[in-house]
Amino acid sequence: MALLDEVIEAGGGMKRWKRLKRFTLQLSIDGSLFSRAGQAGRFKEIVAEGATKTQFVRFAGFAGPDNCGLYQPERITIEASDGRVLRTWNKPQQSFSDQPEHGVWDELSMIYICGVSVWNILTTPFLLAHPGVKTKELPPWREHDQQWRRLHAFFPPSVMTHPSEQVLYFDEEGLQRRTDHDLIGSKVAEYSSAHQAFRGIVVPTLRRSLTLKPDGAVIAKPPLLDVEIFDASFE
Repeated sequence: MALLDEVIEAGGGMKRWKRLKRFTLQLSIDGSLFSRAGQAGRFKEIVAEGATKTQFVRFAGFAGPDNCGLYQPERITIEASDGRVLRTWNKPQQSFSDQPEHGVWDELSMIYICGVSVWNILTTPFLLAHPGVKTKELPPWREHDQQWRRLHAFFPPSVMTHPSEQVLYFDEEGLQRRTDHDLIGSKVAEYSSAHQAFRGIVVPTLRRSLTLKPDGAVIAKPPLLDVEIFDASFE
């Protein structure tokens, strides 16, 4: 069995995944990116609701009980409880790419970062079987006392990720343990752990993004992003 088939089966299987349409998470997101933007603690104890087939995530609880943030590839918005749009950011991917590494960030930028991260956490590894995604297996990688198999993934423009080229690592059970990619001008390694099954779908409940040195060494602290999922449900 090819590695991609193995990891999809380990994640819960494509047949089960295709039956699902929505997810709801209780989670916290923090890290040095938030501190840098003056948003430390704003995304702790929040709720994220999203779609499994389209890139859509709604965040509630980060800006008071009455407002929510919506992430979509072409538009980021902050809305009031009555549906009024309070703030909008169109074409966020292009605008975000044009920002300098230490540019001025706000809540809209954080919704974008969190939306891309959360949607990819919940849809991987199934997203790798998307018709437009190309993968190839790389030689195994030794991580401390474990040997992880790797996939080099190339995502089409229609799928918004951090960024379009990534290297994903999977342990002997087929669970995703690490992903290498670029993030805001830095090389990062995202480590996934504490996997749990929710309605048969295996989700990493801890995800930590760590900076990589030019020689590939991992800088353990501080994490750029720290995601902790307390509970998840699928419909």
